[in-house]
Amino acid sequence: MHAVAPRPLPRTPAVSGLLETLAFFRDPEFAADRFRRHGDLWETRLLGQRTVFLRGEQAVTDLFAQGDALEGWWPESVRRLLGSLSLANRQGADHRARRRVVGQLFTAAALRRYAPAIVGLVDALCRDLAASPGPVALAGRLRRFAFAVIAGPVLGLDAGERDALFLDFETWTQGLFSFPVALPGSPFAQALRARQRLLERIGAVLARAQEAAAAGRPQAAGGLDLLAGGLDEAGLPLADADVVEQLLLLLFAGYETTASSLVCLLLSLLQHPTELAWLQEELGGISWPPAPGEAATAFDPSRAPRLDAVVKEVMRLIPPVGGFFRYTRRPVTLAGVAIPADRVVQVSIAASHRLGSPEADLDAFRPRRHLEAGGCGALLLPYGGGERVCLGKALAELEIRLLSVGLLKQLDLELLPDQDLSLAIIPSPTPRDGLRVGLSRR
Repeated sequence: MHAVAPRPLPRTPAVSGLLETLAFFRDPEFAADRFRRHGDLWETRLLGQRTVFLRGEQAVTDLFAQGDALEGWWPESVRRLLGSLSLANRQGADHRARRRVVGQLFTAAALRRYAPAIVGLVDALCRDLAASPGPVALAGRLRRFAFAVIAGPVLGLDAGERDALFLDFETWTQGLFSFPVALPGSPFAQALRARQRLLERIGAVLARAQEAAAAGRPQAAGGLDLLAGGLDEAGLPLADADVVEQLLLLLFAGYETTASSLVCLLLSLLQHPTELAWLQEELGGISWPPAPGEAATAFDPSRAPRLDAVVKEVMRLIPPVGGFFRYTRRPVTLAGVAIPADRVVQVSIAASHRLGSPEADLDAFRPRRHLEAGGCGALLLPYGGGERVCLGKALAELEIRLLSVGLLKQLDLELLPDQDLSLAIIPSPTPRDGLRVGLSRR
């Protein structure tokens, strides 16, 4: 039997890629429209770079199976703002060594350490919201909450330090997917300046933690002591500048996408009151706050299956990132289609999540599908996959569970009329008008 030859890769008619690039940034249906026209794998040009978009379980499975022919890739703006030392920009042994170091912050033992402080932040947020004199834009409050979690319980920054970092961090984040030209006053130029200030402040926090460790003083909060003894690929301690860039990436990865997931979860529930009532039935039998020592596992899938189903459904329909990138160092074959070398490959997460049996109605918000036999029947990749799967996945899931239970147990939310609930996609999905709600104590 002869092997089947790979099929040629469909291409859009883009020449320079300028119009395609503008459409990519402006049109939320950019990828979906081209998937309808060209199939599950197709190539276009973005900023002059040949880029392959793909969706579907077979193509993704083939991609993960050919890791030795691929490397991680980010747009130039992201590469420069994360820094050359960052885990995200490293390959091979360099990447694996730094991943091992940063991964120490997300072990089960580390999560047990952080969980009580996250519960405290949830309660503080609920008190703050309940004291608001009128409606609030929930998205902004949830962004600050998500930043407080990663900067406080994880890195050990106090409230004053978090406030000092937050505005610079917002400026830096907004420049990540901007045009990488540092014109005076441009988002990218502002982000570069904010990055330098962030590195200086994070470096000071790291130095303080190192001094405490050297003096034998236990760290009052946070997990920076868990990074002690981090080694590079040659078995040598990582330089402070290296660790600081990993912490900057950690702040972004643990903040931006989690804030998006939190606000999209509440948006979805408020838009579907029947599903909210279904979840509230389960929450009625759950205590808040969790018992001492149980915060890290009190609301896991075995104890709160409806909550788990809601989280999965939100992640399926509105994943916090639209896709992830790889670069082909040599030709590969994905789902029977030949992909040349020197191509950026973007896995379209949202598009893959909606592929499946037509009877499943995968465009509808229906959390109960995840509790039915066979699950949702679609590939789920909200945190990416392969050897570069999101390091902070377990922390994000813990944070989402704790916030969902704590907030919905303590407050009633009402979606206000006459607001734009469409999603701004970059850097992560969030309602354009900030998700304005009225609220009251339960």
